[in-house]
This record gives sequence, structure tokens and C-alpha cells, in this order.
Amino acid sequence: MLKLRRPPRLAEEMGPPSGYAMLPWLLMGMGAFSNLLQGKTANPWVGGIGLLAFNSLYIAVVFRAFHKEKREAPATLWLLAALTALTCGLAIGYGGSWLLFFMLLGLAAGSVLRGRLLIWGIFGLTVTAEVIAGVRDGWGAINVAYGTFISGMVTAAILTLSETVRELRATRQELARSAVEQERLRFSRDLHDLLGHTLSVIVVKSEAARRLAARDMDAALAQISDIESVGRQALTEIREAVTGYREGSLATELDRARSALTAAGIEPVVRQSGPPPAPQTAALLGWVVREAVTNVVRHSSAANCEIAVSGTAERVRLVITDDGRGPVPDDAPAGEGSRGTGLTGLTERLAAAGGSLETGPAARGGFRVRAELPTDATDATDSANS
Repeated sequence: MLKLRRPPRLAEEMGPPSGYAMLPWLLMGMGAFSNLLQGKTANPWVGGIGLLAFNSLYIAVVFRAFHKEKREAPATLWLLAALTALTCGLAIGYGGSWLLFFMLLGLAAGSVLRGRLLIWGIFGLTVTAEVIAGVRDGWGAINVAYGTFISGMVTAAILTLSETVRELRATRQELARSAVEQERLRFSRDLHDLLGHTLSVIVVKSEAARRLAARDMDAALAQISDIESVGRQALTEIREAVTGYREGSLATELDRARSALTAAGIEPVVRQSGPPPAPQTAALLGWVVREAVTNVVRHSSAANCEIAVSGTAERVRLVITDDGRGPVPDDAPAGEGSRGTGLTGLTERLAAAGGSLETGPAARGGFRVRAELPTDATDATDSANS
């Protein structure tokens, strides 16, 4: 079966311009070359050497013009200056068809010069061509000056446009790569936060059900029912995370925190005061509650955990404190994990929203997580992904 291939765009077929595109214009010097061969040029050896030197300098300049570093190097300007001096010398000495070299000089200048230097450079070359051609060719000087000006400005405009298109294309590709990286970061962060907490709750409630099964079957069944509920909710949240619509909720996470801490044998104390935060701020704080409580359940061996939410009209503060053993040491056995690994990502996320996240030992032992956000914070990382 034949497959139709989409024809590539013209710009992609041609690729970026190069110095080879400037070589055909050297045919403008065929008149001078013909005069040399026919013996119509005085001092033909001088003219031949001058023609060879002009072609060599022209090729060197235009090929350097298509590499930004080489184009902006002082050596390129010196080569262009030498080409200008040689063009003026040949035009003054021979006139006639040799005056067309001013147009080639305009092409070379337009390929090298940019910005204000281009304007002054092309203006100076046009005036010089006008004066020299006026002395050698009378009224024909107008055509030479006009050709010099047009060749320089049009070449500069075309090459500048081509460079701009390449830069825009490179910028678009970089933005696409950045968007992919941001989406990967969002997905890995959400997956870590969702599964880390959910699996910890399932493990804790499974252990509680196993302990209760022997002496209180009803309580064990209640724990199993909670496990089923947590599992179903986890499936929903993972689907939301995959599609990018996962939003946390502070009230929901506080309820889950109470349940998870109680099942782990940790006494929860939750205090709330002040006006309710905006939905985006509450969502960010909900992520902090989820991660911090997961760490308490998994690593702290605490007996008590206090969660305090307080707010004003401008700022909201969340403080989670436990009386456990503190963070897992760096030399902890493999598989025990690092308490607060997910908090690193949350620190960056809160900072992007204009807030802060601090972790460290509590004043009376244990561990403390302190988050602070503006009341109407915006999650910049999520905004970038939406």
C-alpha cells in the first residue's frame, strides 16, 4: 500500500542560508574579466591580480558572514575594509565594468554589517560609489550608487529575517522541551505525593485490621472498609493526575490526616483559626498536610501529632509538629527512605506561589513542618502546565 508523504516545507528543504548563496553574484565581474582576456584593460597584470584579490576577499567575507562569531570578529571587519579599499582602487583605475564591483561590495557589506553600523556603512559606500562613478562614468553613476545601496540593504534585510526565523524556531523548540519537562515534573510530583500517602495509609490500616481481627472483627472490617475507600479514591486521584486536573483540598486532607494518624496509633490534634484561604492556597496547603502526615506515619514513631492552621487577611500559616524521633538519618538502611524527600518539591512549589516551607527539629523534640502562603496564592507551576 502506497503511503503519501507530506511534502516538507520550503524553508526546511532549503535549510539555513550559507556563503554559497552569495557566489553566483561574482558573475557580475565577468565584464571586467572579459576585458582582461581581450586586452582592453591597461596594465592587465595589475587588473588580473586585483580581480583575483577581489574574488578571494569577497569569498572570505561572505562565508564568514553566516557564522555569528566569525561575523562579529574584528578580522571580518578588517577583511571588509580591505575589500572596500581594493574596490575603490580598481574602480578609480579602470572605471567602466569595474564599477559593478561596488554592487558586489554592497552585498558583502550587507551580509556582515548589522544595526547602526549597517546604516552608516551602506550610506558611506553609496556616497563613495556615487563620487567615483560620477568621475569615471558621468550620469551612469546614479545606477551604480542605486545598485550599491539596494544590494547592501536588501541582503541585510533578507539575512536578518532568516536569522530571526531560525532564532524563533529554536525558541519554539526550547519552549516545547521545557513544556515536556514541566509536565514530567508535575506528573512525577503528583504521583509521588498521591501514591506515597495512599500506600502508607493502606499499609497502616492493613496492620490495624490484622491486629484487630483476632479480638474485634467489626473494628477490623471497618478498617478494611476504609482501605477499600482509600483505594477507590486513589484510583480517581491518579486519573486526575494523569489528565492534569488534580486539585488538593485542605479540608479533605485534614480529615484523611486524622484517619491515617489514628490508624497508626498517633493521637491527632487539629486546630483551625482565621478566615478560610482561597481555593488555590488551600490546595497547596493540602499537599503539605498530605506529605507531612505521610512522613509522620512512616518514619516518626510519634505518639502525638498537632496540625495548626491559622490565617489573616494576607497570609495563611500551617504548622505540623510531632513528638517522634525526627528525620531519618542520612545513613538509614536502604528502603527506609528519607523523611522530607517530597517536601523538597513542595518547597519549590510554595516558593513559586510566593510562600515558604521550613522543616526542622521541634523546640521540644520531634519534627516540625511550617508552611506559609499568601491568602490568594497562585500555584505558578500548575499555571505553566495548564
